[in-house]
Amino acid sequence: MKNPLMILTAAVVLTMATTVPVPTLAQSPATADTQVRAAVESVVGAIQSDPATRSGDMAKITAVVQHQFLPYTDFERTTRLALGKAWADATPEQRQQLFQQFQTLLVRTYALSLSQLREQNVKFQFQPASQNAGGNDAVVRSRVMANGDEMQIDYRLNRTPNGWKIYDINMMGAWLIEIYRRQFADVVARDGIEGLLKYLVRHNQASLG
Repeated sequence: MKNPLMILTAAVVLTMATTVPVPTLAQSPATADTQVRAAVESVVGAIQSDPATRSGDMAKITAVVQHQFLPYTDFERTTRLALGKAWADATPEQRQQLFQQFQTLLVRTYALSLSQLREQNVKFQFQPASQNAGGNDAVVRSRVMANGDEMQIDYRLNRTPNGWKIYDINMMGAWLIEIYRRQFADVVARDGIEGLLKYLVRHNQASLG
């Protein structure tokens, strides 16, 4: 089983791919593929314009992810799909706590990846988005070239009243939600929903160390 953190690390290579100006949410692109590009460029512009983030300041890099990348995502949907039946069984309070802890895990993982990859010279290409029959779900495929290696990373987005939002990532055939769904199901089966919440809290606390 692929490690979810490894998939996130590879996916965040995209954020080091360009140095174009940071777009604002007021200029939010209308299509799914340009929305993904905007999310990538937003993070890159912020990282490369601040000496503190370029030097590896984790608090500042984490803040960049929170302020520049989160607006383009729907991690509540990610949480709901990753938990599956456990989300339906959870109380409203548990759902809110699970969402907050899972989003914190994702944000800190991205921040750690940025701190490791911020100096790499990476090139990428985005393909036009493919949408489902209803037009509310889309996949954006991208090709990433780094140091002579090439990989494909795909993004799944959902159309919301606020535009397209990223909620899943696929690298080498492994969707992020599928991997976490298996991992979370094992924890819930063994320790229940409260056990999963404690599991996420422990991982987030460890990431601070």
